Amino acid sequence: MTSMPAQAPLRANPARTRARLRRGLVGWAFLAPLLILNVLVVLGPSLATVYYSFTDWSGIGPATFTGFANYTHAFTDPAVREALLHNAIWFVLFLTVPMVFGLLGAHLLNQVRRFQMLFRALFFIPYITASVVNAAVWKMLMSPDSGIGHLLGTDHAWLGDPSTSLYSVNFVVDWHWWGFLAVIFFAAMQGVDAQLYDAAKVDGANRWQQFKSVTLPGIRPTMVFIVLMTIIWSLKAFDYIYIMTHGGPAHSSDVVSTLMYDEAFNQYSAGYAAALGLSMTVVTGVVLAVYQYLRRRGWEE
Repeated sequence: MTSMPAQAPLRANPARTRARLRRGLVGWAFLAPLLILNVLVVLGPSLATVYYSFTDWSGIGPATFTGFANYTHAFTDPAVREALLHNAIWFVLFLTVPMVFGLLGAHLLNQVRRFQMLFRALFFIPYITASVVNAAVWKMLMSPDSGIGHLLGTDHAWLGDPSTSLYSVNFVVDWHWWGFLAVIFFAAMQGVDAQLYDAAKVDGANRWQQFKSVTLPGIRPTMVFIVLMTIIWSLKAFDYIYIMTHGGPAHSSDVVSTLMYDEAFNQYSAGYAAALGLSMTVVTGVVLAVYQYLRRRGWEE
């Protein structure tokens, strides 16, 4: 028996290889401007922030390397501890109030058949209105001289009282976000299998039992994601606080972000502010890592 000659290895088509290379180069050519812009406006300032966090830079003059002095100061600064406490209070309120009202609004919206789009639009109006506009309007409404309290005969300075300033601003932020969460939860509820509700009705479940045993498990992935975003939004809280109280009075509504702004632009301690910013970035990264770990463990299932 004669053996068959071994086939020579197939050679790549040079023309096809060149065509693939050209397609790859065209893709990189389109991406290049965005990558360059990303380096200039994201990576460059980020690296500069890391460098300045180890210096005593004032923001306008030369910088002197100080090692970990800024980070040591951040861990022992009473103002930072107070700001972190305010961030924690902000998170608890921001997690509970908009979530509860968002779930309630979504559940009620899910029962409505007529004018559903109208209600969804009304829920969404506070969210799509600019934060600056919302903050300015609510600041006037909370004024002890011309606000709602003045009309009702209670001249309490909600934003000027250290015991109520943080909670007053948080109330406005909750009002801003709850409609957005309601629409998100409503969209998630639309994905729950209707047959599960039919089976629950057959078993004699009332509306509350259906909501607890069918709706909530069905939208659990969305709720987990919203909790994650709530933590991040709480760490980023700045605009409403700065517009309405500037962190005052007497730092009673300061959070870490407003403290960073004050250190950088009022106290001229840009290096210290950079250290605070990087510390909060690390905290945010830890939160994201925990979220990814829980996802892999099936927490969303």
